[in-house]
Amino acid sequence: MNNSNLSDTSRSIIDAGIVIIAGMILGIACFDIIRPFILPIAWGAIIAIALYPLFNKLKTSLGGKGGLAAAILTIIGISALVIPTVTFSSSAIDAIGSVGEQLKEGTLDVPPPSEKVKEWPLIGEKTYTAWEKAATNIEGFASQYSEQIKNTFSAMLGAAASFGGVILQFVFSMIITAIFWTNAEACNRGCQIFFSRLMGDKSDEILKNSVATVRSVGAGILGIAFTQAILAGIGLVVAGIPAAGIWVLLVLIVAIVQLPPILILGPIAAYYFSVADTTPAVIFLIYSFLVSMSDAFLKPLLLGRGTDIPMLVILMGAIGGMIMSGIIGLFTGAVILALGYQVMLMWLNSRQTKPQESAEE
Repeated sequence: MNNSNLSDTSRSIIDAGIVIIAGMILGIACFDIIRPFILPIAWGAIIAIALYPLFNKLKTSLGGKGGLAAAILTIIGISALVIPTVTFSSSAIDAIGSVGEQLKEGTLDVPPPSEKVKEWPLIGEKTYTAWEKAATNIEGFASQYSEQIKNTFSAMLGAAASFGGVILQFVFSMIITAIFWTNAEACNRGCQIFFSRLMGDKSDEILKNSVATVRSVGAGILGIAFTQAILAGIGLVVAGIPAAGIWVLLVLIVAIVQLPPILILGPIAAYYFSVADTTPAVIFLIYSFLVSMSDAFLKPLLLGRGTDIPMLVILMGAIGGMIMSGIIGLFTGAVILALGYQVMLMWLNSRQTKPQESAEE
């Protein structure tokens, strides 16, 4: 009898071990298969949640035709992403190529540096010396720093060219967004079941706050940053600033971490004063300040009553996401880390309230 029970127990353990190992192998295989799609799916879900109120309004105005509403918003979204990106990328590639050719031929005209450059902390003297040499003897400058110039131009061209892959990711994410919109009810039920299984009684509150967080960061912070970057890009292209696409990307990064874009546009405006007439330079400077201060009236329009997220969380999410996943990670990282931060706070708060409730009973 004991031997029989022992045999049954051993068989059960072996069967359970086989099931666990098979499940792990299947899970790892499935993860490897879907891993290339995780980031676009995450970005598609973020866009779908952030812009769902807009989709719902358009769907209602179209008589409940969700597919048509999703198609219209998807086309608008792809156009809004692809057209500026292609414009700024081609501008950056053309500018880099033109500067490279002029540098090679020794015909590049570099304006002389201002004496104020010497006052820059740490790098002032070296920057002034190198800049002055470039302004007075461009061929000698190119010969002395040939290796650094080659590496810099290669990196800049590679970064500008890599925007093609980013565009494809954004297009794929917008298509996924359209699928989420057209299956909104099923997706909502799935999220409710998942959160209920994961969080128990607090699932409805956590799901509601998670949606608010995604909309706050996605439609608010990222929407404002993208708008400021587009506005800055328009000004840069009109002014004829070289490598406008690169400056737009820097403005986008600065705006996402909630710093004023004037940190990027200010030095460009100072450079523009040295190469352009006073009137257009002043206009560009005023325009730069307007772009930098535009978040004052964009936040009430886009941010609404979203949750407050510390700037450090947004900064770490944006930079960490970009390091891990490239340009698209700049967006998804900020939202995902902000969401994780909010869920952790809600979980901690729920754990604190339970002992108080039991004590009152």
